[in-house]
Amino acid sequence: MIKNLLRIAFRNFRKDKWYSILNVLGLTLGITFSLFLIFYITDELNYDRYNEKADRIVRIVSYIQEKDKNTDWTVTQLPLAATLRKDFPEVEQSTRLLSRERTLFKKGTDGFYETKIYYADSSIFSIFSYKFIEGNAANALNKPNTIVISKSLAEKYFGKDAQVVGKTMKTVYDLYKVTGVIEDVPKNSHLRFDMLISMSTILKGVNDGQDNWGSFGNFTYVLLKPGTSAEAFNKKLIPMYDKYMAPIFAKFNVKIHYGVMPITSIHLHSKLDGEPEETGDMSYIWIFSAVAFFMLLIACINYMNLTTARSARRAKEIGIRKVSGSTKKQLVGQFLSESLLTSFVSLFLSIILVLLLLPVFNSISGKEFTLQTLLQPFNIFLLIGILLFTGLVGGSYPAFYLSSFQPVSILKGALSKASGNVNLRRSLVVLQFSISMIMLICTWVVYAQLSYLRKKDVGYNKNQVMTITVNTGEDERGKIFAMNNELRNLPGVKTVGTGNNYPGTPGINLNLFTVQTNSGHVDKGIEDYGIDENYLAALGIPIVKGRNFEGPADTLHSILVNEAMVKHFAWDNAIGKRITFPGDTSNRYLEVVGVVKDFNQKSLYNTIAPLLLFYSPNSNIIQVKLNPGDPKTTIAKAEAVWKKYFTQLPFEYKFLDEDFNSQYAADQKRGKIFAAFSVITILITCLGLLGLTAFTTQQKQKEISIRRVLGASILEVVTLVTRNYLWLSLIAAFIAFPVAWYFMNNWLNIFPYNAGLSPIPFILSALVIVITAVITAMFHSARAAVASPAKILKTE
Repeated sequence: MIKNLLRIAFRNFRKDKWYSILNVLGLTLGITFSLFLIFYITDELNYDRYNEKADRIVRIVSYIQEKDKNTDWTVTQLPLAATLRKDFPEVEQSTRLLSRERTLFKKGTDGFYETKIYYADSSIFSIFSYKFIEGNAANALNKPNTIVISKSLAEKYFGKDAQVVGKTMKTVYDLYKVTGVIEDVPKNSHLRFDMLISMSTILKGVNDGQDNWGSFGNFTYVLLKPGTSAEAFNKKLIPMYDKYMAPIFAKFNVKIHYGVMPITSIHLHSKLDGEPEETGDMSYIWIFSAVAFFMLLIACINYMNLTTARSARRAKEIGIRKVSGSTKKQLVGQFLSESLLTSFVSLFLSIILVLLLLPVFNSISGKEFTLQTLLQPFNIFLLIGILLFTGLVGGSYPAFYLSSFQPVSILKGALSKASGNVNLRRSLVVLQFSISMIMLICTWVVYAQLSYLRKKDVGYNKNQVMTITVNTGEDERGKIFAMNNELRNLPGVKTVGTGNNYPGTPGINLNLFTVQTNSGHVDKGIEDYGIDENYLAALGIPIVKGRNFEGPADTLHSILVNEAMVKHFAWDNAIGKRITFPGDTSNRYLEVVGVVKDFNQKSLYNTIAPLLLFYSPNSNIIQVKLNPGDPKTTIAKAEAVWKKYFTQLPFEYKFLDEDFNSQYAADQKRGKIFAAFSVITILITCLGLLGLTAFTTQQKQKEISIRRVLGASILEVVTLVTRNYLWLSLIAAFIAFPVAWYFMNNWLNIFPYNAGLSPIPFILSALVIVITAVITAMFHSARAAVASPAKILKTE
């Protein structure tokens, strides 16, 4: 029986190639791009789950509460890890990781900067699942100046298949012994590294940091014992403030409590400052899940409409089969077998298309999917599920609809009386239009917001500013002073400034100060860093009151503050206001000599916070402001100057505007994905429109012919058919507008600075759908209108 059903299905597939191709094309596009989204979603949800003990690993985070400000940090203090092991029996193991700045490592006469470096306790390998290729996890980081490196780094410095353990790696001033090589950390990890340096390397002579509860800077991870509830453990951490931190912070009205965050939730749920890697967003997971589902649903709707559009051609076949004794169950089986066959062919083509487009999708999404991704057990079951979903859902309505035709009515030519539920099909098209319109609106709004972020005035001029960083681990201020003087004399250089931070960098100091106000003194955590007298000019940041730094005389007492700080402390006149260090009995003070205009030190995801700037000349981060024009010649000359002073360091630079805009890379990737899938959704919707217009014109063919005989023009006939789709488009807009407004308004509220909701995306999206619908309807109605009335009516 199954063989007979498949034979008939193949026969019908070949018999009407045009409709078969449309069915297969629609389902292929829907399945292909749904698979891409499902791969993306699955990868995001599986972050850190490669760890064998992932369900028991948590990261301890810090919540710092001041009177008028909360700071949520991923980092904690050095003593915390050991204290947790000592005080809480629920803790099986704990470990610390401390980020190291970009470091130059030598390879013969060449040098390479490495950025993914952390100091770590040896206990890290008993918590996380890192596979050792060489070395022993139990003692790999037990001694100072020992390192564990990734396979990629080992191949980079020592070549493939080399025995690496026991060899050394050299920086400009230090030597490290390789004690282990591990497989590369999976990309779907919230924390990735290429090198781990033993924590004892940096903590030599400072009592392992066990007394320093006042400084935050390292990540702390805990492996809980089996059966321990993370939520219950979190509550037990509350007394730690009174026991360890209150003696330091209580007098400044600063309260601190710890939080417990499972590592499997960090990537999608963390909103904390200082995440080591780019994070995801759970809202996008829900959005992409909905898009994947709706793409498959739209493809199924297309199949329904295209199949019912062929009902007139199948009607006599159905009537004869019923007269010959076929039951409704047999007919339903026949039509479902045709649907499953179409789904199988579409799925096969989708797999081929996925493999061909994987490199393109990887470049857009930043993922690294391969053929192995498709062959994972979960994805194989997923493919089977998609086959059944599209085959059964897409084929169910046509199967029951076509099998319900009455044979007597069919054989008498009264198919129009059995034409099915027109309102249902129109409702399905309205659903397609609404989904497409919502996606178009969202795409326009997302791109408008990202464009706004790129173009918004951030308070400084980030164009033509080249950033150079000196990283040797030593005090190089003398060399930097001499080099900067030479750089200033280059023809293409406008000015050169230095600082130990700059806008767009992820980390900035947050220190506690005692601030003079109009009503006394208050203790406040304030972001701060050091700059020289040329820094503001290099970035085009104006002084709005007072003066700039003028030279070494400003070293001891002078500071600059931003307008946000003036506003925060309600200073009538900021000049002369004094700031001291809490607990400092040396009578040292800092005095405000100037106020700079507010600028965005962090990304536009953050509001402008109070900022304090010290005088710190010849810092290691150099800002070179270039004159307009082609910078290549100037960069080449700057490199020659660099080589005079830092022969052992490669010359590397980046431009401030590119560096600042990179903060929005994650949203830009997701925006590209959303835009691409919006286009595909519209394309699939167009295929559905072909089905409905084919059905409508087929049903109205005789009516159209009679109208033509009675003198109706082609334009009048086309208008008659297309106005229905115009109304369907308007109804879809009525549904889509409030839905899109709700979701996009909530999304925009994430940003302190946003472009707002303009009516333009709504109007343009509606126009795109209306024009698409009308053109598609005109295509079929025009074909029907130009057909010969005599040929159509000769059967009447």
